[in-house]
Amino acid sequence: MTSASSPASVTSSSVPTTTERAAQSGFALGLPPRPPLLSRGAWAALIALIIVMGLGVPFSALVLPETSAFHLSAYMMTLTGKFMCYAIGALALDLVWGYCGILSLGHALFFALGGYAIGMYLMRSIGHEGVYQSDLPDFMVFLNWHALPWYWEGTQHLWYALLLVVLVPAVVAWVFGFFTFRSRVKGVYLSIITQAMTFAAMLLFYRNETGFGGNNGFTDFKRIGGFPITHPGTRTTLFLITFAVLVLAFLGARAIVTSKLGRVVTGVRDGETRLMFLGYSPLGYKLFIWTVSAVLCGIAGALYVPQVGIINPGEMSPGNSIEMAIWVAVGGRGTLIGPIIGAFAVNGAKSFFTANFPEYWLFFLGLIFVLVPLLLPNGIMGLIELAMRKRNRS
Repeated sequence: MTSASSPASVTSSSVPTTTERAAQSGFALGLPPRPPLLSRGAWAALIALIIVMGLGVPFSALVLPETSAFHLSAYMMTLTGKFMCYAIGALALDLVWGYCGILSLGHALFFALGGYAIGMYLMRSIGHEGVYQSDLPDFMVFLNWHALPWYWEGTQHLWYALLLVVLVPAVVAWVFGFFTFRSRVKGVYLSIITQAMTFAAMLLFYRNETGFGGNNGFTDFKRIGGFPITHPGTRTTLFLITFAVLVLAFLGARAIVTSKLGRVVTGVRDGETRLMFLGYSPLGYKLFIWTVSAVLCGIAGALYVPQVGIINPGEMSPGNSIEMAIWVAVGGRGTLIGPIIGAFAVNGAKSFFTANFPEYWLFFLGLIFVLVPLLLPNGIMGLIELAMRKRNRS
């Protein structure tokens, strides 16, 4: 007489484990599936925009006559290029504020550092075409400098200047972030420290003996990469490069926030203490996002300077950092596309008001700063999402 098989005799392979059951059910560790980088509709819209910009801008700026209604003037190209640089800066701030919960009021420093790095190259490219026809930049001759400071060495090469554009903001951000985040400074205290940092740097760059042009900064650029900087072809190229960097920055930021790294960074924002209990060390994640954000701001500043034609310590003003925060808040914090929209919307309004009602612009900016958190807590993107939900329900 055979006895029934006991539970112990059943092989372990016949019983699915918890992990196998989770895999069979399509559920693992309670995590939602990773969202796609972009939806099909978003990819189609982005590709269409790239084609329109890549073909339309050169045709409108270089082929169509100035009498045509569709001609893209140098003024409009410079203004739009400046807005795109601001949009890159807003995107960078959204990475640390919208996804990591770090409100920085000092990102204008990284923007200006990138601008000064490329500005040093542009000043060296003037050569003997300056007012004093000297190997030294004009401001150094005026201040009775007899040789370039050591930190100007190598800046006559574009590749070296581009390296500085990335490395200088990255090093400054990493050093500042390491000591600040390791000390667990958070909230409003961190915001105040970042504002103090950029204010101190602004005062330093205002001094003539630092070798950065003092109050006047750098200006009167002649060439970039050997090409006349005011030539329509050069302006168009800079415009298209700025647009390409904006697209790549958006896609790169989107790739970060949708990855596992991005989920941990969002966890730092939503519950840093809880994340530490799960075995994560927030310091490395904060430093990574903070440094990437600083580098993006530096690149934005480097693209800004040759298009606008000047860089001075005023770009480090704490007010500029506050404006960046306003762009992000108006567009929609934690959305990536929202800060880009916010940068264009706020700066478009700024251009309109300063041209037609210059005495009221600061009042309008203050009104935005007060009303947006009260009436539009999720910004423009929040309104768009609300309208889309209502449309889907109907």
